[in-house]
Amino acid sequence: MEETFVPFRGIKNDLQGRLLCYKQDWTGGLRAGFRILAPTTYIFFASAIPVISFGEQLERNTDGVLTAVQTLASTALCGIIHSIIGGQPLLILGVAEPTVLMYTFMFNFAKDRPDLGPKLFLAWTGWVCVWTAILLFLLAILGASSIINRFTRIAGELFGLLIAMLFMQEAIKGLVDEFRIPGRESPTLTEFQPSWRFANGMFALVLSFGLFLTALRSRKARSWRYGSGWLRGFIADYGVPLMVLVWTAASYIPAGSIPKGIPRRLFSPNPWSQGAYENWTIVKDMLNVPVFYIIGAFIPATMIAVLYYFDHSVASQLAQQKEFNLRKPPSFHYDLLLLGFMVLVCGLIGIPPANGVIPQSPMHTKCLATLKHQLLRNRLVKTARKCMRENLSLGQMYESMQESYQHMQTPLVYQEPSAQGLKEWKDSTIQLASNMENMESSVDETVFDIENEIDDLLPVEVKEQRLSNLLQAIMVGGCVAAMPLLKKIPTSVLWGYFAFMAVESLPGNQFWERILLLFTAPSRRFKVLEDYHATFVETVPFKTIVMFTIFQTAYLLVCFGITWVPMAGVLFPLMIMLLVPVRQYLLPKFFKGAHLQDLDAAEYEEAPALSFNLTSERELSRRSSFAEHGEILDGMITRGRGEIRRTCSLKMTSSPSMPSKDFKSTKSFSDMVYSPRITELRGIQSPRFGGRGPFSPRTTEPRQSNLGKSGQNSDIN
Repeated sequence: MEETFVPFRGIKNDLQGRLLCYKQDWTGGLRAGFRILAPTTYIFFASAIPVISFGEQLERNTDGVLTAVQTLASTALCGIIHSIIGGQPLLILGVAEPTVLMYTFMFNFAKDRPDLGPKLFLAWTGWVCVWTAILLFLLAILGASSIINRFTRIAGELFGLLIAMLFMQEAIKGLVDEFRIPGRESPTLTEFQPSWRFANGMFALVLSFGLFLTALRSRKARSWRYGSGWLRGFIADYGVPLMVLVWTAASYIPAGSIPKGIPRRLFSPNPWSQGAYENWTIVKDMLNVPVFYIIGAFIPATMIAVLYYFDHSVASQLAQQKEFNLRKPPSFHYDLLLLGFMVLVCGLIGIPPANGVIPQSPMHTKCLATLKHQLLRNRLVKTARKCMRENLSLGQMYESMQESYQHMQTPLVYQEPSAQGLKEWKDSTIQLASNMENMESSVDETVFDIENEIDDLLPVEVKEQRLSNLLQAIMVGGCVAAMPLLKKIPTSVLWGYFAFMAVESLPGNQFWERILLLFTAPSRRFKVLEDYHATFVETVPFKTIVMFTIFQTAYLLVCFGITWVPMAGVLFPLMIMLLVPVRQYLLPKFFKGAHLQDLDAAEYEEAPALSFNLTSERELSRRSSFAEHGEILDGMITRGRGEIRRTCSLKMTSSPSMPSKDFKSTKSFSDMVYSPRITELRGIQSPRFGGRGPFSPRTTEPRQSNLGKSGQNSDIN
């Protein structure tokens, strides 16, 4: 993305780029046919369940002023608007935990003010949204999105871990409240008697832990030994909503022998019930808000604008990672402008605004990459089989496949057709055929294994279109009409889902992995290298890792502590923004630049396991079809921020003499690869590529690894 701070230039460039491909955004989705329903359904469940959970959280925190109806309506409305007139249609919008937190702070401030109170709370938040929209307009016009790349890993991962802590906090608070009498209920009811309250609490523990454990287990279904590939893939993709249905059904097992209110269930008025539309007309009450509070609304608006600027831009950035090989231009500036418009609309109709969400946005792109892979694969397999039936030569087969491939690309008028992937196939396969003296002979399965080769040769590409985003937003809106069914979900199941979201966000978070490394026994730290691991584990001294992690942990605890302060809690987004100057000016005074580069890399990098079996891995990949089981990219995407896992560092280079086909199959793990950064810090040879023996950062003499040491002691427990 070009950095430009000239007013309106960024918005103008975004509009010019996206208008050129607007028609194709729709035709591309329509041409996919019914296949578009697979990514649409997946993202619908990934968006709807968190939004329903946040609605229940808001209902409790705002004494019923806001409910799941409002969170679902906001997610649907903003999603539909963005999918139709937004710049980047891969970006998924929804009400997120930071929005819930900010609205909770504002309600706690307003409810005890006699000149505001719950009655004018939504009218006051309308003014907050007006100020927020103005600030977002200014940020978009002045090109603030140009500096989003300055938010490095330290900010994103600290923010992610903060949200995970808030998720777990809400799950614990919800379970504790299951043993208590709700504030708005009569204590004389049977279900609130001490014995039944205890029974409700224990049943809630069973339901929440049941959902939590089974949801985590279902996410790993692809590694199960049981069931066919499609069944394991289905459970891995849709296991969480299935577990919500299963444990909701289980909550009705003791029905008839216990009071009606046990277990407690989602509370929300039906959208058509009397009084349900009061908050939609709060614009008429906005002039009743005292002028002092109208001006004072600028303070929380500033925090929300900072929060949305960061969250929305990072979500868009992760949805457009360059490993996805997107071919259409980004739209950071215009999308931020549109976000301001949507915040304004939401504020005027009394619903919490929606913004770009993580990890749903990169998950959406990943699903569409799977779809594009399936479409390309089916076309090329059909073409290859036709060529074999006609006894064409390898060169003729390549020309036919290249023509089919280009026909599937439908590039824009200003773009060059992409030959990525097929050129590698041509170079490597023709070289192999030449060595076998089969160049002019008819091609057959001995030269080109159709089922196994095509999956490896196709590049990662994404079906960039707007239809899936629009359909999933409409489906979320349909949940508003399904509120009578949603109210059958026990609240304890939602608390289990909060805990699941907290734990599910941890893998792939290097901050969390470093915390675990600190608690790993010195004698067992070598095991970190036996699994996929971040490159800093090999390149940065353990003492430096400890100091950097302690600083990050202390900063995290300060941010978390601020959220507990009634009046100051609204300032926590400011602490996230402060990480930019802290990282740029303060940390370089305490850490070496090379170490900071590895510890705070802006992009996710992983080194392969030392004991990785290349032969067995290649054989395994040849036996399975990514397209058949829908598993393309599943091993590459981290679950925390939704980044692509790099099994080969960007700092690595390859041997120029290596054949392209051999390199393609081993480039992530080969001992022909080395890292200049590892060379600089550890010597010429890295343990990853030269065996198990570690080497000194400054010499080529072997010495004991830092991972086996604690401080200056090298004693092994």
